[in-house]
Amino acid sequence: MNLPEVKIEDLLESGVHFGHNVKRWNPKMNEYIYGVRNNIHIFDLRITLEALNAALVKLYETVNKSGKVLFVGTKKQCSEIVKDIATEYNQFYINKRWLGGTLTNWKTISNSIKRLDDLQNILNDNESINNLSKKELLELSRERDKLLLNLGGIKDLGGKPDLIVIFDIVKDKIAVLEAKKLNIPIVAIVDSNADPDPINYLIPGNDDAIRSINLYADYFKQTMKEASENADTKESKDDTKESKDEEKK
Repeated sequence: MNLPEVKIEDLLESGVHFGHNVKRWNPKMNEYIYGVRNNIHIFDLRITLEALNAALVKLYETVNKSGKVLFVGTKKQCSEIVKDIATEYNQFYINKRWLGGTLTNWKTISNSIKRLDDLQNILNDNESINNLSKKELLELSRERDKLLLNLGGIKDLGGKPDLIVIFDIVKDKIAVLEAKKLNIPIVAIVDSNADPDPINYLIPGNDDAIRSINLYADYFKQTMKEASENADTKESKDDTKESKDEEKK
């Protein structure tokens, strides 16, 4: 397992150590706090480094075993980053809005996904389009766009993911609740204002600064790249072994 090298210098440079104002803190985060500077909680980056490495190991193991990873980040500063991480490595994402029941009421969500597929088929078929009025075409296009915005990143998920990665557990608290209910392991950035208890693999650190978010994203990408390549190598070796076994027969 060849994980990206996490350096305290990089965490420091990206502002990972900055928490929230002391008035907004969650006392359960006390063990991850180094101190206070200008009324801002400062994370102990030695703890963050260790926790981040543990989270990357879990991500690596999941991807290496061809597991499904769902990335969640619906706030503005990480929305496109989350989409980019997932699509680059054929994983899944929710980056605009978490619909209640996304995981716990998959039957309803899958019906909406089917509707999305049907709409895309209609709107991609010239004959179907020619039979629609301008008003009907506009209404169907709007419905398709809305469904695509909310469900496009999980259209091919097919059910429960093997791991969920959340960039802000306060903003996306419903995602946390649903994942816990279904016993889905959670990797998450946990800022000083959040409750760490529901998180299996927490990364104590800044969840607001774009530089911090980009750094987490880079670590996640490097980890998935390595895990995917090693999985391909393993499959290739297995195929070679099977071929040799067949030749012996």
